[in-house]
Amino acid sequence: MSELSSGRVELRHLRSFEAVARLRSFTGAAADLAITQPALSRTVRQLEDALGVTLFDRDTRHVELTAAGETLLAHVERAFAELERGFGAVRRASNVRLGFSWLLPDPWAQRTVTRFERDTGRTVDLVRTDDPLAALQQGKVDLAVVRGPVRSSALRVVHLFDETRVAVCSVRSPLAGRAELAWREVPRWPLVVNIVSGTTGPWSWPPDERPETVVETANFDEWIESVAADRGIGIATEVAMRRNIHPAVRFVPLRGAPPSPVTLVFLPHVHEALLRRFVEIAVHDDETG
Repeated sequence: MSELSSGRVELRHLRSFEAVARLRSFTGAAADLAITQPALSRTVRQLEDALGVTLFDRDTRHVELTAAGETLLAHVERAFAELERGFGAVRRASNVRLGFSWLLPDPWAQRTVTRFERDTGRTVDLVRTDDPLAALQQGKVDLAVVRGPVRSSALRVVHLFDETRVAVCSVRSPLAGRAELAWREVPRWPLVVNIVSGTTGPWSWPPDERPETVVETANFDEWIESVAADRGIGIATEVAMRRNIHPAVRFVPLRGAPPSPVTLVFLPHVHEALLRRFVEIAVHDDETG
């Protein structure tokens, strides 16, 4: 009894039929599908048995479609075109969402995103969020670039590299004309802190050396505007200096400042294959770049 005597038609039968019809050759279609010619002939015969028609005229010197074959081919081509549109929609829906709170590290971010999109055909959606870790845990992003230490056993954390810290002050600040500032001097000044995603705060110094005045902000924009308004000084990484983030601030090199770690954070088992590929590219870029 034929495998398809019940009338069930599978996608592999239609793909085999379409390949033969398109190439007008069983030999060529078998090579195109990377299967043997006997296996291809058997699959096409199963489809004919299931439909109760002859799809190809095999009596001629070249393979030709019968009238039934021509009719089926038109429908199969439309169905395959619709499937491709569906596959494209699914791929777009499975884009990788990369969360960050402020100024992605360069040139790491640009090189990593470009290579990942080239290698996978997927798009990386860049999602700016005040709290990348919260966005990650809420399912709003798939990965997060985080500055500063991350302590959570529920998250996967991959260290990428360390960034150099610099001081940031208002153009009106007495510090604006300094050639450099020692890390131990920072607590002598009012310190503007981003308490949500900042990397430097009172916790960065021993309890007996912490700044007396702390100005708390909740995101990067509040932080930089507070510094520009001369409410205090801030500590950022060199990427902020390279990007010239605000005309009313000045950057002062820091001597003796501990580096700021940059990590890639994600939840286990979420789009695992895609995320693993992104992490591989991210880490490799740091090693080679």
